[in-house]
Amino acid sequence: MEILKKKTDIDFMGKFPVALVFSCVLILIGLVSIVVKGGLAYGIDFAGGTLVQLKFDKPPAIEVVREGLKAIDLGDSTIQEFGSKNDILIRVQRSEEKLEEVGSRVRDSLKESFSDSTISVERVEMVGPKVGADLREKALLSMLYSIIGIILYISWRFEFRYAIAAIIALVHDVMITMGAFSLAGKEFTLVVVAAFLTIIGYSLNDTIVVFDRIRENLRRRGKTPLSEIINTSINQTLSRTLLTSGTTLLVVAALFALGGEIIHDFSFALLIGILIGTYSSIFIASVFLVFWENWFKAPKKA
Repeated sequence: MEILKKKTDIDFMGKFPVALVFSCVLILIGLVSIVVKGGLAYGIDFAGGTLVQLKFDKPPAIEVVREGLKAIDLGDSTIQEFGSKNDILIRVQRSEEKLEEVGSRVRDSLKESFSDSTISVERVEMVGPKVGADLREKALLSMLYSIIGIILYISWRFEFRYAIAAIIALVHDVMITMGAFSLAGKEFTLVVVAAFLTIIGYSLNDTIVVFDRIRENLRRRGKTPLSEIINTSINQTLSRTLLTSGTTLLVVAALFALGGEIIHDFSFALLIGILIGTYSSIFIASVFLVFWENWFKAPKKA
């Protein structure tokens, strides 16, 4: 099945300078956002603390909730809506000892301010600071191990230069997606790490399809420049790339729009990651092979 019936002849290599500027701008904007905001906004999984979700009969005012929490010395907590305006998430930086008491204390402190509304505790979660630090370390290690595995696999199946090209594209994808999270003010949690690992796998799959076609075309290369081989290979796989990415994006977009708050951040990461991953498979990973050949080409003898 093909989405493009006619053979394409797009000069992807010729458009690389524009693509490079575009990528650099996106990465720079993301890095500036992360620096200005003092780093990524870690969720309770990584930062530690206590999370309480409350459900009200009527939409509560955030400031009234904050005033009510001052009675139990939690007025400096992070308070935000969760899904509907009737649901409130309260994040406390410190961890309480007894989970069952936290929700009751928070609910009781708000009863006076919201006497005309019924308040129910939907969930209470707690992560200690040591556990949060341990989870951060394991999340970073999981991404590091996946990259090492990718280098070994692609070096074995193709060549080392293909592995480096794939890693550059993956780092590119992760950096842009992280920047998008910072700009959108979203929290970095274990669920998001799972989304990033999914993005790495999806982007790698697209990249390998293009690499495989490049390798096939190189076998009958003759005197054809590598840039032309890459252009031809990308055009030959373009229909497949657009078809698979397009259908996946439809599903992810549906999850993002209709999946609810629980998977909202996960689907947001996938939405950005799949778009950028498809783009990097074409304009970043493949183009690096030309730079590799130019950099390491043996000098001609006189």
